[in-house]
Amino acid sequence: MPVYMMLTTLTQEGRKTIRDNPERIKEVDREVELMGVKILTQYALLGPYDFVNIVEAPSDEIAAKLAINLSARGTVSATTMPAMSTDRLIEVLKKKTVDW
Repeated sequence: MPVYMMLTTLTQEGRKTIRDNPERIKEVDREVELMGVKILTQYALLGPYDFVNIVEAPSDEIAAKLAINLSARGTVSATTMPAMSTDRLIEVLKKKTVDW
């Protein structure tokens, strides 16, 4: 299944929400799973982003829908990027033929 990295930044409303109810983070995780997306790992960050999530989604369309649905709530903004393992990259680079 395709893997994506989601970098999220909390809005002012989002910061208030998790300050007042830190368990909301886990509630959102369960909502994400109900959208058909599996959270592989998640970290809180210091810096320009507040969280990084590595997720598996069935397709680019589902990953985009997730990012839009989360951002539409007004508590986060999301940047989503497809990712591949370095083992997969090495495999692709070793191929003698071009797949495009």
